[in-house]
Amino acid sequence: MSTRGTAPGDAWVPSPVQQERLAYRRRRSRRSALIAAVSTVVVLGAVAVAVVHTRGWPQFRHAFFDLSYGVQVLPDIAKGLWLNVRIMVVCEVVILVLALLLALARSLRGPAFFPLRALSTVYTDVFRGLPALLVIFLLGFGVPSLRIGWLTSNALVWGSIGLILTYSAYVAEVFRAGIESVHPSQRAAARSLGLTHAQTMRHVVLPQAVRRVVPPLLNDLVSLQKDTALVAVLGTVYYDAVLQAQIDIAESFNYTPYVVAGLLFLVLTIPLTRLTDWVARRQGWAGATGPV
Repeated sequence: MSTRGTAPGDAWVPSPVQQERLAYRRRRSRRSALIAAVSTVVVLGAVAVAVVHTRGWPQFRHAFFDLSYGVQVLPDIAKGLWLNVRIMVVCEVVILVLALLLALARSLRGPAFFPLRALSTVYTDVFRGLPALLVIFLLGFGVPSLRIGWLTSNALVWGSIGLILTYSAYVAEVFRAGIESVHPSQRAAARSLGLTHAQTMRHVVLPQAVRRVVPPLLNDLVSLQKDTALVAVLGTVYYDAVLQAQIDIAESFNYTPYVVAGLLFLVLTIPLTRLTDWVARRQGWAGATGPV
């Protein structure tokens, strides 16, 4: 129940019962937040105490958490991370285009398009089944060994192509799921209005499909950002964050650069993850339990 003023411009005022409900919900929210904070501090404190009191903690701290050495190598590793970001941006653009083409090929109807459907199916099956690291090895070491004059031997290029081939297979299935989630009646309605198959896909199906799969696409973007570090296994002449950390470790036999590189990746991936969660909630992806 609620009360309203008699004048036309009076604002709505919650009833006493509704105000009591709102106050109760606020008290429960504050209580839940306090319990969560206390339990988190207790658990983290217990873990920290247990780790610090181990016999090898002094050596472990010196080898992995040397603050002065971490500050020293931070600029070089951050410079290498900029290469990871550029690889991610270029690969993501190519992946989205290639994956959308694969998804459209698999959604084609009619026996005449069977070869395209078969090729796109084989592509997704193969590159979803192969580990990304193996694909990068095969391309980065295998293709240059063929010594084809018009093909580049740049390991950075072939490592990026390996990521593109692998992630395109996953993203293509995401796009295909979005396309198939659009009810067939909408295609039929569009065709009855005189739209061709291509016009129906462009103006009716794809806008809805892409909007529905934005959260999983962002999730793949987060994974791609992390996996750009795999290019370092080819030993490129361009130093990314992980390869630069390996060089620093080889010079000092101190593993703090790995921790610094990991923290820098977290600085990139955590905001992207939170953005993914926000978009998912906006589109009703909170799940059966509702938003947390």
